[in-house]
Amino acid sequence: MAEVLVYVDHVDGAVRKPTLELLTLARRVGEPVAVALGAGAEATAAVLAEHGAVKVLTADAPEFADYLVVPKVDALQAAYDAVSPVAVLVPSSAEGKEIAARLAVRIGSGIITDAIDLEAGDEGPVATQAAFAASFTTKSRVSKGTPVITVKPNSAPVEAAPAAGAVEALAVTFGALATGTKVVSRTPRESTGRPELTEAAIVVSGGRGVNGAENFHLIEELADSLGAAVGASRAAVDAGWYPHTNQVGQTGKSVSPQLYIATGISGAIQHRAGMQTSKTIVAINKDAEAPIFDLVDYGVVGDLFEVVPQLTGEIKARKG
Repeated sequence: MAEVLVYVDHVDGAVRKPTLELLTLARRVGEPVAVALGAGAEATAAVLAEHGAVKVLTADAPEFADYLVVPKVDALQAAYDAVSPVAVLVPSSAEGKEIAARLAVRIGSGIITDAIDLEAGDEGPVATQAAFAASFTTKSRVSKGTPVITVKPNSAPVEAAPAAGAVEALAVTFGALATGTKVVSRTPRESTGRPELTEAAIVVSGGRGVNGAENFHLIEELADSLGAAVGASRAAVDAGWYPHTNQVGQTGKSVSPQLYIATGISGAIQHRAGMQTSKTIVAINKDAEAPIFDLVDYGVVGDLFEVVPQLTGEIKARKG
């Protein structure tokens, strides 16, 4: 059976959820071969094998940590040359999309970014994408070379499918450009204990209706009761009420959780573009004519300062 390269996103051997989702999609079109790079690469093998990787190619070198992107592209190209896959799948993060684009240029292939589904086709893998602020979906395939496809988080279920997961060392020769951009310092991200926004199964977002940074604790409390990530609309971010890293929308992050709760958000097209592919959408807004209600599965017309605390209390009561 044809092999599919899957680029592994991990932190010191802890595999992040989007990679496990890629393995689910890869099994639809071939046998997954995972590529794990950097410190802890070999430690990823057990989890990857549990989720369908027939082989795990690993490489570790200082270049992966000390320099940006290009060493990883060199390694992924080496894996491509060794395997001759029918497709290359990469998580659709900012770094992942740059790695995928550089690889596609090197191997002379077409690229599809931000796919939300993948299926086998007669002439190669067929990817589904959301277009025009998620108002339409399109199906497309790469017509030249080996498809390089980046996939958005939460696009597929994580499914156990035990496979061999044989670990093999990947020989990598770094090019002259690999050391062109050096990492000179790192600052650990302050931990909130909440899941990563783009990977979370549940997201609770606040907008202009929150009416101030001092009120965002209501959004955080609701999110914490659900084990959710916290998002914010552009209006809330521009007002300085919440960090830009939490912005959901066309100029922020795109999310596709199982449940998205929009509180005090009108539903401007800019925001809808970043969350419209969520599986279930709930909105809380006191304006019954707010555009967000055209999009939702469930809507609550009411003052968020009354509704959100009641909702949080009910969730805690049922959990407790």
